[in-house]
Amino acid sequence: MLPKIRAPFFEIGLKNYVWGDVALKYAVAADRAAEKYDIDVLITAPAVEIRRIAEHCPRLVILAPYMDTLRPGRGMADILPEGIYAAGARGVVVNHCEKPMSLPAIKATIDRAHELSMLVFACADTPAEAMAVAQLGPDIINPEPSALIGGGTGEVSDMGYVRECIESIKSINPDILVEQAAGITNGQQVYDFIMAGSEGAGAASGICNAADPTAMIDEMIAAVRRAADDLARNK
Repeated sequence: MLPKIRAPFFEIGLKNYVWGDVALKYAVAADRAAEKYDIDVLITAPAVEIRRIAEHCPRLVILAPYMDTLRPGRGMADILPEGIYAAGARGVVVNHCEKPMSLPAIKATIDRAHELSMLVFACADTPAEAMAVAQLGPDIINPEPSALIGGGTGEVSDMGYVRECIESIKSINPDILVEQAAGITNGQQVYDFIMAGSEGAGAASGICNAADPTAMIDEMIAAVRRAADDLARNK
């Protein structure tokens, strides 16, 4: 059975900003904040860090940054889906702008991941691409203008883009969760995106390049809790 993600949720992308003990330190901070604020937190970890993080962070849903679609046997240097699942990954990212994929490759990865009950977290650049990806059946879509990713300038997606992407994706499949993440550098931006209709928010460089990354993790996850509470009060 696929992991059930409660909205609103938060996602952290470690990319290759950190590794080893520092990657684990950030993951542990996220795990503690997930417990503290009762928020579901996803973390995209380098493949070599998945097992260690899984062993120390029971509250996190760990995503692999990529996997191949081969099956056990031959395939030197390919990333085996069964291998990352055994290590503790419960999902995989597809089509990030730093690892773009064709639509057939995205579909093949989605199907292979779902065989193992792994979530698929798909990325898209434009509303049109988000609609195309939505038709392939991922569980979460993260539409982000590629120019804003990793910028660290504080510039984020405008709310018109956010709402158009949400409407486009939901018109294809209302069950797909939608996250916004490009350019987020503080908790207020997390709160604003969720209040605008996004079911999740996330950050990579906004955390890893922050003056105090563990404090920023807490701030952003706290903002998700605050948005969840305000949404509940406004119902």
